[in-house]
Formats: sequence, C-alpha cells, structure tokens
Amino acid sequence: MAWWKNVALVAAASLAVAAVVCAGVAAASKFDDVVQPSWANDHVLYEDDLLKLRLDSSSGGGFASKNRFLYGKATADLKLVPGDSAGVVTAFYLSSAGDKHNEFDFEFLGNVTGEPYLVQTNLYIDGVGNREQRIDLWFDPTADFHTYAVLWNPSQVVFLVDDTPIRVYDNKNATATKLKGHHRHPNATATTQAQTVSAFPSPHPMAVYSSIWNADDWATRGGLVKTDWSHAPFVATFRDVRVEGCAWAANATDSDAGEVARCSGSSWGKEGRYWWKEKDMQELSVHQSHQLVWARAHHLVYDYCVDTDRFPVQPPECAGR
Repeated sequence: MAWWKNVALVAAASLAVAAVVCAGVAAASKFDDVVQPSWANDHVLYEDDLLKLRLDSSSGGGFASKNRFLYGKATADLKLVPGDSAGVVTAFYLSSAGDKHNEFDFEFLGNVTGEPYLVQTNLYIDGVGNREQRIDLWFDPTADFHTYAVLWNPSQVVFLVDDTPIRVYDNKNATATKLKGHHRHPNATATTQAQTVSAFPSPHPMAVYSSIWNADDWATRGGLVKTDWSHAPFVATFRDVRVEGCAWAANATDSDAGEVARCSGSSWGKEGRYWWKEKDMQELSVHQSHQLVWARAHHLVYDYCVDTDRFPVQPPECAGR
C-alpha cells in the first residue's frame, strides 16, 4: 500500500474516533449539570444526545442527581427496553437518606415480547413502603420517548405520565377540607379523619435516581418468568432528565431547620419562582381530576388499598376508597 493511502486511512480512523468521543462528550455535558453515574459507571453510557443505562449478566447501572432538593418536580424523558425485557426493571425515583427515608418510585416492569409493560408506583414514608399500585400504559413505551414525572409539594405527591396524573397521594393532615378538583368543600368527617390518619412524607431533602437491574425473582408474573440473557444487553434510554425544585444547601444536614423554612415558606429563591408550591399546584385541576379518573378506570391493574389478603385492615390513607 502506498504511504499516502496509509496516512489517509489513519487520518480517517482518527477522525472517526474523535467523532465518537465528541458525541459522548456532548451527551455527557447535556446531563452533567443534573446527574452523574452512581454505580457501575461503565454501564452508564453517553451516546449522541442520549444517556443510556445498560444491563447485562455482569451488572446493571444507575445515576443520581448532583443536588438534593425539598419540593419540586423531577422529570425524565425515557424510552424503555424493547423486545423481551422480562425480569428487567428500570426505575426512576426520588429518595431521601437513612433508614427512615422517604421515597417516591416509578418502577417499569419488563415483560416478554408482545406483552405490556407494567408501571409500578410506590411511596416509602419513614422507611415503610408497601404502597404499590400498578398500571398498564395506553402506548408502547419502547417505541418512542415518553415523559414520566413526580410532583412533590407540602400538599400532595403526584405521579404523571405524559402530563396525565396516574396517582395522587394527598397530605390529608394539611387541610380539614375535602378535595374535589379545584374546589374545597368543608367536611366534618374529613376533618376528624385528617387529624388521625395517613402519614405524609416529612420535609427531608431528596435526590433523584435511576437504575436498571435484574429483578426476575418478582418483576414479571411474580417471578415465574425469568430474564433471558440471550437478549442482553438490555438498554433504557434517556433523552432528558430535569429537576426543578428548591435546592438544598450542600453543607446543610437533612434536618436543617433553616433550609426547611426556606424551601417550605418561600415563594422565590435562587432557583427562581417556586411554582410547584403555588395554589394551583396544591390540588389537581378539574381537567386533571378527569384524567386521573380515566387512567384509573382503564389502566389500573393493582391497588394495595383494595388488597384485603395483604391488608385485612385497610391502610389509613386508603380510607374512603
């Protein structure tokens, strides 16, 4: 081979490598302000303008937000693992620290090809979970990107799929009124119950996390269907991750009274307007209430509130359901 051809080939190869590196750097820089790999860094991949979590027989992977926050909204534009994903779980969630932690979970439960994904939501309050609900989806979550979000303020925790609320966990201790859409109706029974019933997450800062892992002991048909590793690697793809909230001071403890007061009582801060705490965020709009009714009527497949085998005595937050 002539020397100039060899030089040309080397130059072309170098440019190709540089292009791949630059694409990875561009994707990394897009996410760098918000999240960072939290475990199995080699399974957290940046490709073009995307972030990918990879699961193979050796490991899964995950990322975490760089900052913690108290109240706000965490959002992911996510495309789930396509094809046979039985046994594979992809999670997007918020969590505080410690044994008495609070946690708000989206868990996407894989399935065999042609069978629908199930989306499991759960809340841990003071370290106690067991508040699972499951829905199927009205679209194929593997064909394109869809938006999954958790809104959290002192009045409620709302799980949303493409801006449609699929679950609301109210702070029944925050008000002595009965909520109906955008209107509040005084109710003596509700007042009495609100003084004694359901726990609501205490004001501790949370970080945002995502991970992919093998959960074939429970994820698909109760663990009857196992992960088929011949289909590995399993890849969940993120187009964007956004966190809008009151950023907790990096040097503050989890129970810092000054930070709690600032994030709970203020309307503005260094992050801008605290829109997630405004009046119209304290309950669903009439339209959102209708969306929630529709989602539950057509897509809810499991609700711990009505599982009398697990809970012979109905959990207090389920009263009236």
